[in-house]
Amino acid sequence: MSIFVDENTKVVYQGLTGSQGRYYGLLNRAYGTQVVAGTNPKKAGEDVEGIPIFASVADAVAETGANASCIFIPAAGVRAAVMEAAEGGIEFIVCITEGVPAQDEAWFFNKLQRDFPSVQLLGPNCPGIISPGKCNIGITAGHIAKEPEPGANNVGIVSRSGTLTYQALYELQSQDIGVTTCVGIGGDPVPGTSFIDCLERFEADDETKAVMMIGEIGGSAEEEAAEFIATKMTKPVVGYIAGQTAPPGKKMGHAGAIVSGGKGTAAAKMDAMSAAGVKVGANPTEAGLLMVDVVKSL
Repeated sequence: MSIFVDENTKVVYQGLTGSQGRYYGLLNRAYGTQVVAGTNPKKAGEDVEGIPIFASVADAVAETGANASCIFIPAAGVRAAVMEAAEGGIEFIVCITEGVPAQDEAWFFNKLQRDFPSVQLLGPNCPGIISPGKCNIGITAGHIAKEPEPGANNVGIVSRSGTLTYQALYELQSQDIGVTTCVGIGGDPVPGTSFIDCLERFEADDETKAVMMIGEIGGSAEEEAAEFIATKMTKPVVGYIAGQTAPPGKKMGHAGAIVSGGKGTAAAKMDAMSAAGVKVGANPTEAGLLMVDVVKSL
């Protein structure tokens, strides 16, 4: 199995006619993802290499049965695009765009929670999601992800860091470990999908036997996830925290990766995870090797 997306997921690209949207939309289609539509009110009726363009998400859903969207538009338009997708009938929204204002993120996060509770938003500012061999939405390179094998000890991945999402996939592939789903939740202050959202689904997924969780400095998401792992999860978790050498008070890359007031440090997160029974690696490669040991012990 997989979580959130699979071979039956049909994706509409909001921004397919732009350069980045076109590049990754076609790359996702080449991987095997059902990219069924794009949207652009000024280019409705046209197509991008056979993918039809509609004036709105609602039109695309009505004509193609799309149930997921991928947003590849400038930050200023993301708030409207997220709501257009939700109002148009999309169940799973992936927002790749970075630089979305935090107030916009907070607004549409709460709007979705209140008015569209069945809609799952991934991102903004994330690499997307891949269920290897089934569906790839976003900018993750499909060739670094090993498909899960029936009956094998396959692993799920959830990561705040985009680059380390790719490295986690590569580390597991190099050790011949299959991945059910890899979710890049993004590092912005108000992510649509949390560690716990993913951990909960991996715990319920029969095919996922263990989970790799990659966090980073800033905020309290990792500590909250550690509490969930300690009290709700039966499957082993291997973790890594990025930013271990970051100086306090300095923003490091992601908008959410800032340490202040002695909170959000790598050490505090690693301690919380270790106390919850998570095997924590000192670097991504060590985390991969720890997962090898976990898989062998299952």
